[in-house]
Amino acid sequence: MTEGERKQRTGRRGERKAARYLFFRGWKILERNFRTPYGEIDIIAKRRGVLAFIEVKTRTTDKFGTPAEAVDERRKRRYILGANYFLTNKIVDMTVRFDIIEVYRGKINHIENAFY
Repeated sequence: MTEGERKQRTGRRGERKAARYLFFRGWKILERNFRTPYGEIDIIAKRRGVLAFIEVKTRTTDKFGTPAEAVDERRKRRYILGANYFLTNKIVDMTVRFDIIEVYRGKINHIENAFY
């Protein structure tokens, strides 16, 4: 298995774990791996008047910093553009926010309102 394949498998495993975490906390998953012209949005979910666009970052080591630290300004901008793409022609009467879910060493850290 190549390094790239290993990273993809780790990322998919983290996204499944994050989706389960959200589901068991009452979130309705609207989309997973939603593709836009600006990139992919890992999870789009809603709960109690909140629509969240969620970036999932999975790490097995902190050698390069925390998972959330990997969400740089470029990625944030792509997420915002992707959210606008998703919301085009939709009427949304909810609070929209951007979250990050870190999956690190099997533990979940849900960072609400991580950026805007």
